[in-house]
Amino acid sequence: MTDATIPVVSLRELAPGGRNPQVVKALGEALEEFGFVAVTEHGVPEALLDSAYAEAKAFFSLPTETKQRYEDVSTGRQRGYTSMGVEHAKDQAVADIKEFWHVGRREGDLVPNVEPAEVPAFASTFNALFDELDRVATALLTSVGEHLGKPDGFFEDFTRLGNSVIRVIHYPPLGADVPPGAVRAAAHEDINLMTVLPVATEPGLQLMTRDGEWIDVQTPPNVMVCDSGDMMQLLTGGQLRSTTHRVVNPPGDANRSRYSMPFFCHPRADAVLQEEPQVLADDFLMERLRAIGVA
Repeated sequence: MTDATIPVVSLRELAPGGRNPQVVKALGEALEEFGFVAVTEHGVPEALLDSAYAEAKAFFSLPTETKQRYEDVSTGRQRGYTSMGVEHAKDQAVADIKEFWHVGRREGDLVPNVEPAEVPAFASTFNALFDELDRVATALLTSVGEHLGKPDGFFEDFTRLGNSVIRVIHYPPLGADVPPGAVRAAAHEDINLMTVLPVATEPGLQLMTRDGEWIDVQTPPNVMVCDSGDMMQLLTGGQLRSTTHRVVNPPGDANRSRYSMPFFCHPRADAVLQEEPQVLADDFLMERLRAIGVA
């Protein structure tokens, strides 16, 4: 481990009409150097985040057989529930120690969302959170486009009706039955274009620097973390690379759950990530979902 902190930018200074060129530059350079950046003044209500975590805890406390009624393998588990022990990092044989739920975009010709009847406020809460995190991702991508010299509106069109999702993750307490080598989330890179991550309920997130050193990603309450994924790396020819990260098992008290709610921003299905050979967003997504065991 090495001591380092990721750069910080204010979303307020990236707002249309008042965008600060120095903050745009800082955002772009942070993603180039670290692949990660902390985002302040994002405007997502803290009360909404608290409500979302409360709804997540209520759902994941349900019996396993109840949760599994909302699991649909035929869609690549792009909506609803994914059981413990299903997903593993690409090229890893041991599954991560987590279960999760996907909430997606409600517009367009996409896989429809699933609503857990046992937790009545779950759907409305996460639909509201989806809209807020989608807004944050759009604002960040607009500034990334400016940094990259893209035409005005490039990313707005690129992600219009894209298959973005909130992944609501539960990392359970660790018991004696943890398989050898299993961790909460093994080292991986995100598949998507850009991730917006509210602060989790417990620490554990680490990123690998470009020098190959692991650092803890720790932010104050109500600060979000953003990182660029493999789709962004393809789109920019490696200028904005995806960054390897992981969620490590707690060193001391392993009796507490950890909850996390990353928002994975995706391009529209027919968006071209790479011209030669041509790679379309939906083809790339399905290939990677198969590689991690969920499709």
